[in-house]
Amino acid sequence: MKKKISTGLLIFLIIYTVVGIINAIYFVPKDTAEVTKGLANRWIVQFSDTKAWYTRINPLTLIMSWAIIIGLIIFAVRVGKNFKVIPDRKQALSESVMDFMYEVVESVIDDPKFVKPTFMIATTLFIYISIANIIGGAIPGINVSVVDGHVKFTLFQDTWFSPTADLNTNLTYALMVFVISHAFAIKAKGFGGWLKSWMEPTPIMLPMNIIGELAKPISHSLRLFGNIGGGAILTFMLSYLVKYLFMPVVFWGYFGMFVGLVQALVFSMLAVAYISEKIS
Repeated sequence: MKKKISTGLLIFLIIYTVVGIINAIYFVPKDTAEVTKGLANRWIVQFSDTKAWYTRINPLTLIMSWAIIIGLIIFAVRVGKNFKVIPDRKQALSESVMDFMYEVVESVIDDPKFVKPTFMIATTLFIYISIANIIGGAIPGINVSVVDGHVKFTLFQDTWFSPTADLNTNLTYALMVFVISHAFAIKAKGFGGWLKSWMEPTPIMLPMNIIGELAKPISHSLRLFGNIGGGAILTFMLSYLVKYLFMPVVFWGYFGMFVGLVQALVFSMLAVAYISEKIS
C-alpha cells in the first residue's frame, strides 16, 4: 500500500512539474498587465436586453455546482451500497464527518426533535461548501474569463471556479437558512409565540429586531464570499509571480484546504447557531 502511494505521488509530482514548466515557458503571459486584464471578469450570459440582474447567469456557477452535487451523490451511493462493519477509508471519512457534525449540533440545539433536521442541513452545507472551496482554492483546473468581450479559456493557470466565489450561491444558502430557522421557530413556539419574539424584550425593539434579522443572511453570505473570492484573486496573482510552478501548491493548499474548510465550518456553524437562537 505504501509503495503504491509513493509511486502515485511520484507520478503526480512529475506530471505537475512538467505541466508547470510548459506553462511557464509557453503559456504564461510575460506582461503583468495582460494577466490582470481579465482578472475578476466573470463569464456572464445575458438573456434579455434590459440587463436586469434576474436575466443573467454565470454558467460556471451552474456547471460547477451540478458537478459537485452529482459527484457527492455518486460518492454517497457507493459508500451506502458497500457499507461495512469494518469501514474502509471512504466510509470512515464519511462517518467521522457526520459524527463530528452530529455532536456539535446536539450540543447546541436544546430541543431533541430539531437535532436531526438541523444536523442534516448543517452537514449538507458543510460538505458541499468544503468541496466547492477546495476545488476553487487547491486544485488546478480550467478557468474562464472575459477579455475584450470575448470568452477566454485557460488550462492549469488557475484553480477550478468555486461556486462559493459567486455571491448569488452564498446568498441563496444564507436565505435558505434564514427561512428554515423561522419555520422551525414557528413549529417550536407556535405562530403567536413567533410573532411575540419579534417584540422582545419590549415592543419598542421591533424595528431593531427586524433590522437584525435581515442583516443575518447578508453577513452570513458576505463572510463566505469575501474569504473565498478574495482568496482566489490573491492566489491567482501570487501564482503568476512564480510562474505556476512549485509555490502555488503552498498557496492553493492554504487557501483551499485550510481557509476553505474553516470557512465551510464557520458557515455551517452559524446556520446551527441561527436555528438554535430562533427555537430557544
